[in-house]
Amino acid sequence: MTTPPKQSPVHAAARNNALWCAAMSRTHGVIGAFTDEAWAAPARTPPYYPDAVTLVSGADPAALVARIDTAAPGATVKDSFGDLDLTGAGFQVLFEARWIHRPADAPVPGPVPPWDLVRDADTLRAWADAWDDGDADLFGPALLDAPDVQVIAARDTQGRVTAGAVLNRGADAVGVSNVFSLGPAPDTAWPSVVDAAHRLYPGLPVVGYEHGDDLTAALRHGFAAIGPLRIWLKP
Repeated sequence: MTTPPKQSPVHAAARNNALWCAAMSRTHGVIGAFTDEAWAAPARTPPYYPDAVTLVSGADPAALVARIDTAAPGATVKDSFGDLDLTGAGFQVLFEARWIHRPADAPVPGPVPPWDLVRDADTLRAWADAWDDGDADLFGPALLDAPDVQVIAARDTQGRVTAGAVLNRGADAVGVSNVFSLGPAPDTAWPSVVDAAHRLYPGLPVVGYEHGDDLTAALRHGFAAIGPLRIWLKP
């Protein structure tokens, strides 16, 4: 019996992120499907979440676009390898970012601020308000029942949520997303995020994607940039 080849960190990050997008979409009643080339949803996904995520380089653009709703403005595609050209289908580049990867055996930076798991709807609402009160409804109670998804929160001495993130397990990795801090620097949340990932899912690398100052902060906490991605938008 042959052992299947181990997927590259970029492939693991892309699939893990697609699993998270699929889970988040399900909480809004949108059901997508996986093929060898991509995950895609036939109906519009929640705000900030793509309608499709490629899983391999060289995905067929026409086949990909055919799987999503492009009739109304706002369709988005996460081009996980930065190698698609969707201009012919009316898309334009919204932004570019980098996949990030932190090995499972990398040391956790210290000191680590305390953090908690979000386990009830009221705490999730407080977490979502701290993340962005204008879009707090994006994170509904159904997220608390999503398998392999954990919402983490850090609090101040008065019990108010001051930082947080979402972790999801899949594709032999832990995905990190929605990292935020109410402090003046994006670094504030990362020690707690890394500590939570390694405590909740020991032995797994941590993956995600960032750009700008958030990417710089992640790199300062043991992540490496491992590949480009591109978000396409159809206005």
